[in-house]
Amino acid sequence: MSLDVDIIKTRANGDYRLSKVRGECMISVRIPGGIMPAYLLSTAQHIAETFGNGVIHLTTRQKLAMPGIKYQDIPAVNKALAPFIEDITVATCGIDVEDTKAGYQTIGGRNIVACQGSQICQKANTDTTGLAQRLEHHVYPQPYHLKLVLAGCPNDCAKANMADFGILGIAQIDFKSERCIGCGACVKVCSQHAANCLSIKHGKATKEVSKCIGCGECVLACPTLAWQRNPKQLYMVKLGGRTSKRTPRVGKLFLNWVTEDVIHQVLNNLFAFEKEILAGTPVYMHMGHLIDKAGYHAFKDRVLRDVTLNEEAHVAERLYWAEDEYVANIHVKPA
Repeated sequence: MSLDVDIIKTRANGDYRLSKVRGECMISVRIPGGIMPAYLLSTAQHIAETFGNGVIHLTTRQKLAMPGIKYQDIPAVNKALAPFIEDITVATCGIDVEDTKAGYQTIGGRNIVACQGSQICQKANTDTTGLAQRLEHHVYPQPYHLKLVLAGCPNDCAKANMADFGILGIAQIDFKSERCIGCGACVKVCSQHAANCLSIKHGKATKEVSKCIGCGECVLACPTLAWQRNPKQLYMVKLGGRTSKRTPRVGKLFLNWVTEDVIHQVLNNLFAFEKEILAGTPVYMHMGHLIDKAGYHAFKDRVLRDVTLNEEAHVAERLYWAEDEYVANIHVKPA
């Protein structure tokens, strides 16, 4: 039996991916931040066993993927996805969905990846799960490409440095001098695991503020609670990171010490920038490529347009990427 399938349309309208098996595809479920109610696992099991080949793949973007879906079963699978869309996309993330039984409507903004964050991890400065869910409305149902990764601290377990737009939770660290006993525990941990910005002077810990990255390692190390995280939630944003066949990049620092409100404003402008630079046609391009195309200063002017920065915020004046360049078909003749 012949089967006429528009693979591009199928992928764009619902995140169905072509399989190596003719006539089959894989559906991926959006889980912003990688945390979901356990009861939805039974829905994934039902889809995998009823329409797929009985297995579930945990993807690198923290999605549940069910392979072995027959193309003719896509409408039925879309209906079966309704509990995910109703409980996560609508109820948790607050996104208005016209028909929850029509499946996912776009693949443009990829699933937001996040580490466990401060709900679980003692090193995390911020609640990455909550932030991922609050940012989801920016990327879904967005037709333009963006890979967004959240890390709760500069340890970056989630690899935000390799994302189009990487957000890392940082903290302003308050110092209670009267609590400090000059033991040097904070100095040791900062020199080994952080920015080496601490020292002991006159029997007390002291900090070179310009070097501090807000990681909070000193807070964990201090036995007397002399170092304490300021409750104000702040972030650094890395820009233009990517994996690649030939030119992988580590993201560069774009914004530092910004609030969540700033991030929301910037993301709104970011997708407007993508739409403008791509002349209204959603094309798969990494943010680094788009910045190359426009130039960093033009990019910065557009995404910071009408953005109200908090008083602590820093913005990179310019960005530099260093990449290896290769020339094909060069042959060295034997001596």
